[in-house]
Amino acid sequence: MVLSSETTQLSNQQRLLLAVKQATAKLNEIETATTEPIAIIGTACRFPGGVDTPESYWKYLRESIDGRIEIPKERWDNDRYYNSDPEAPGQVYVRHGYFLQQPVDQFDPGFFGISGAEANKMDPSQRLLLEVTWEALENAGIAPRSLKNTETGVYIGQCFNDYIFVGTDALPNNLSDFYLGLGTAMNTSSGRIAYVFGLQGPTFTLDTTCSSSLVTLHIACQSLRSGESNLSLVGGVNLMLHPTVTHGFCKGRALSPDSRCKTFDASADGYARGEGCGILVLKRLRDAVADGDRILALVKGSAINHDGPSSGLTVPNQQAQKKVLRQALANAKVNPSEVDYIECHGTGTSLGDPLEVKAIDDVYCGERSKDAPLILGAVKSNVGHLEAAAGVAGLIKIIGMLQSKEIPPNLHFNQPNPQIDWDKIPVQVATNVIPWNKPGKPMLAGISGFGMSGTNAHVILQSAPEEVKIPNSKFKGDGDSENTLERSLHLLTLSAKTKKALEELVVRYQNYLTQENNENELADICYTANTGRTHFNHRLAVMAASQAELLEKLSAGVTGEELFLGQASSSAVPKVAFLFTGQGSQYINMGWGLYQQAPVFRQAIDQCNEIFSKIVEEQEESKSVSLLDVMYSDTEEDSDSSLLHQTAYTQPALFSIEYALAKLWQSWGIQPDVVMGHSVGEYVAATIAGIFSLKDGLKLITTRGRLMQKLPAGGAMVSVMASESKVRPLLANYTDKVAMAAINGPASVVISGESEIVEAIASKLKSEKIKTKQLQVSHAFHSPLMEPMLEEFEKIANELDYNIPRVPVISNVTGIKADSSITTAKYWVNHVRQPVRFNQSMNALQQQGIDIFLEVGPKPILLGMGRRCLPADVGVWLPSLRPSQIPQPQIPLPSPLEIPLPSPLEIPLPSPLEIPLPSPLEIP
Repeated sequence: MVLSSETTQLSNQQRLLLAVKQATAKLNEIETATTEPIAIIGTACRFPGGVDTPESYWKYLRESIDGRIEIPKERWDNDRYYNSDPEAPGQVYVRHGYFLQQPVDQFDPGFFGISGAEANKMDPSQRLLLEVTWEALENAGIAPRSLKNTETGVYIGQCFNDYIFVGTDALPNNLSDFYLGLGTAMNTSSGRIAYVFGLQGPTFTLDTTCSSSLVTLHIACQSLRSGESNLSLVGGVNLMLHPTVTHGFCKGRALSPDSRCKTFDASADGYARGEGCGILVLKRLRDAVADGDRILALVKGSAINHDGPSSGLTVPNQQAQKKVLRQALANAKVNPSEVDYIECHGTGTSLGDPLEVKAIDDVYCGERSKDAPLILGAVKSNVGHLEAAAGVAGLIKIIGMLQSKEIPPNLHFNQPNPQIDWDKIPVQVATNVIPWNKPGKPMLAGISGFGMSGTNAHVILQSAPEEVKIPNSKFKGDGDSENTLERSLHLLTLSAKTKKALEELVVRYQNYLTQENNENELADICYTANTGRTHFNHRLAVMAASQAELLEKLSAGVTGEELFLGQASSSAVPKVAFLFTGQGSQYINMGWGLYQQAPVFRQAIDQCNEIFSKIVEEQEESKSVSLLDVMYSDTEEDSDSSLLHQTAYTQPALFSIEYALAKLWQSWGIQPDVVMGHSVGEYVAATIAGIFSLKDGLKLITTRGRLMQKLPAGGAMVSVMASESKVRPLLANYTDKVAMAAINGPASVVISGESEIVEAIASKLKSEKIKTKQLQVSHAFHSPLMEPMLEEFEKIANELDYNIPRVPVISNVTGIKADSSITTAKYWVNHVRQPVRFNQSMNALQQQGIDIFLEVGPKPILLGMGRRCLPADVGVWLPSLRPSQIPQPQIPLPSPLEIPLPSPLEIPLPSPLEIPLPSPLEIP
């Protein structure tokens, strides 16, 4: 056929239009990736005034507490170093500051795997960072040990290390040694975090003095947006352990004689030094939403620059400040008039405060009026200037504001600084608690950090959008179903490194459960404790139907009859294998209780059902039957006439159930170290391992079931309680009609093929007193009778995309760890015809050092077979579902001595939230 010139021209235009659309979509994708908001999903802190949690910090700020105290004698002797005369040599004119109330000379090195000798030479800043990082991860609902070998970045701001003076003074020869060198090097502060937690993302300690922790936040966000890291730990630390640095600032007249930051006040005469540590946990917004994380706030945009040619190295440059504010707003794509609050650098100096307010006025106040002023504040008035940690102290303050929808008071603002034109500038300093709520609109705040060295930073934070906040954890299906079930029981698992620490942890949970403002669901509390915490050797598990019952059982004490208490024999993390069940395990309403109660399970089933329907419509050019209708029936009769027992539906139904169960286990933090499936179960194992996508896995198993269904009926399969060596010679004369279908154990095989021959072989075995059992199957699987389907099956298998497995797979075709051949169509064609080498595969699992064998299927079939393959003392064997208790199958409670593995119906839905955390200092 010859195309007309008009047709050709139209075709060219269409191709050009398509190319333009594709290029535009790609540019939009790049733009989105480079400007995507970053979610803050966890925080932890230690600040002056006894603050040791984000909650106590917010209470401290809201109640207008000033944490100023006299310099503790543990730091240095006021009587020796204090002199009100600034000119006095070798002395300081301040005797107060903002210090941590918690002792900084106490540390449990064993908790973090550090030797006592090394811990003695570690800067307390490094000890503090380890503890607060641990607490921040738990606050985010992330088990710290789960991040090993992940692309998690560590970005720490630190500018002074007083411990070098303390540590060197303590040595007889007054020189540093190796451990002290590591313990006082600031690069080690971030490196030690990455080492202890096993992190492999970008890691560094940064010093831009007062702007350090905001600059680290800026860089961490860039790393996340570029894909260089997938999770980031950001923060800063500052401790005052020796008078040397304070002496230097006194000689420069930088410090206020009364040791208060009187920000914006006429009496501002310098700043007060403070100490503390704060850590934030960051994720890309799309990842946080996908993972169901609790989102505290969003980083919309940030910017950094330098003062450049100011009148002095340490003198701020107002023009540079305005530039960094404008750039941060542009990066965040935020109009200045949308921002309601600025957390100022606000050190309380006569020069710095007026310059900063004027820069804010020029950038933020062009469209504002005195009736709707921009609110200003500075946390330095409460906790002093934390220097490298000042930025993170302000960030956590803003997060508390966004959560509570209030702005706390700014202290020491009595007489407005006359150098600031308060009458003309539309700003207001918060002197009381100010309600902050913008129904239907996001709340936005800015925060500034200006380094003494000239590096400036500004960050725009936004409240978490309502649409991505985690809903109530009780899944109600469509929302109005009268048949929706509630969980009858929940499982709480707690652990610590010693029995005493465990008892203390139980008391903390008791206190939490009795709080009047405790509105969290029992499901959420249990989920976070079970999956968002690292589990230690001393363990406790308790089941309860309500918070009141849980409190009652915990109050009975750790020796009470209602508690499961024990100690693990090893601190090593058990290795888990997922065993995916084969055909024959199906029954009507399998997993129905989970479908009603567990959103992750339900979503996975629905996703499989949607994919299955499209595949069937494409392959058969007809409307398909819903898998939901096949699996879930109003009747509990498991009749042979059910579509579920027709191979075309059995195989995709089992695939879907097992895939959904695997996703549910994974959502609870149970990740397989190895996967293995029996026959059709291997298709799910390969999907979980990443060999092919869910869509391709379902396409392959659906094609397999459909083509097998089309084969002529008949054929037989018989289970034989004998060894392969005993049975195989009986098949030698019938290799074109009968085959060994499975080797399930040392004395357990299955033969498959033409009925007459299989039955004849079975009769001969019976005559020799060997037990046999006829299997109820529609076809003779893994036999020569499957060969007519192989050619068409291979065509479909060749259409798929295969990948190297992310998780090791034990192949039932070879009986050993799969190699690259499993990523070829030929492997899956052979899989249809070759015997299932289950016995050999179980031995391969044992060689992998597996401790937990978890069957992922509708009922426990592989567990019994697997036990017979291995020595009696090997492994812990756990099922996922049992058919005897439809629609609410239960799973035996795992022993706390083994591993707190959650049961699909006993563990609540994933909705991480904050609960009382065991501090590493409290777990000896």
